[in-house]
Amino acid sequence: MPIPGSGTVSINTIVQEFGGSAPHAISEYYRGGPLVTPNNTDVPTSGTIAISDFYGAEDQAFITAQGGTTSTQGNFTRHTFTGPGTFTVQTVGNAAGSNTVDFLVVAGGGGGSGSTPRPNGGAGAGGFRTNNPGTTPGTGGLPVSATGFPIAVGGGGGSASNGSNSSFSSITSAGGGSGGRSSPDQNSGQGGSGGGGAVQGGQGAGTGNTPPVSPPQGNNGGSGTHRSVAGGGGGGGAAQAGSQGPQPPGGSCNGRGGGAAGNGSPNNITFSDTTYAGGGGGGSGAGPGGSMSGGSAGSGGGGGGGAAPGGSGQAGSANTGGGGGAGATSGGGGSGGSGIVVIRYKSS
Repeated sequence: MPIPGSGTVSINTIVQEFGGSAPHAISEYYRGGPLVTPNNTDVPTSGTIAISDFYGAEDQAFITAQGGTTSTQGNFTRHTFTGPGTFTVQTVGNAAGSNTVDFLVVAGGGGGSGSTPRPNGGAGAGGFRTNNPGTTPGTGGLPVSATGFPIAVGGGGGSASNGSNSSFSSITSAGGGSGGRSSPDQNSGQGGSGGGGAVQGGQGAGTGNTPPVSPPQGNNGGSGTHRSVAGGGGGGGAAQAGSQGPQPPGGSCNGRGGGAAGNGSPNNITFSDTTYAGGGGGGSGAGPGGSMSGGSAGSGGGGGGGAAPGGSGQAGSANTGGGGGAGATSGGGGSGGSGIVVIRYKSS
């Protein structure tokens, strides 16, 4: 309860509001020190200080902030950014844990490759970083101060292109790696999660968790193969690596489906389990076996791979960081899904 705005106020009134150890002196109670929170702008930070400076003063136990799309559930407030912005912390509390925030930072997914004579690789998901993979709010939060924090939300990559980074404070998630392609050959990209390799050129799997962070922000893509009727590799996801493109047995010319993408990771920062950062499926190979299925999409917004002959890959879902699916032979590659940044803190 705030100190009264008029009438008699004593040092004991200030102690009841802000605490402190005896013997008490008013010089303990400068604003911004260990006892008086920054919201009390009438209280000086140094120099002359008087009892009357504390009329209407109130201990601020929790963070107040603005920016993005704001919603409240129970004792927590959440700020969601689907584009660039600023998370502005107006005040922080003095109580233990009252100056930390939960965060989810997902980068844009890579774009699957396509429009080539052979099956292509699915794209990797955008990097997935959070302090809150489980169910306990406020566990291992990021400390903040009363200032503005620029927010970047990465866009998904176009066909055969990496996604863009997302960032908040000291946390940066890397864009997902592009899918590999052939004719012209292009190896899959590295990034938050790596892209899958193509068939007969661009076969190498992209490396995930690049640059490396702990815990890892993603996984590797699945490799391609030299067999022209094989499937392209699946892109990596936040929780699982992509699968290698399937190969036909022996000298068989029958086509094979695309490699499965790696699944994404669930997160409950919105107080509802939502999965983010699934990889894109690999494109399937064509052959006498007829139409083959494209590689399955990774859960968490990944796009499925195109089915032979000539199917296009699906795009990753917006604001999930999902990787785009690869095209089968002449089919186009799907674009990656855009990223997202979510910040949550205790507000009452």
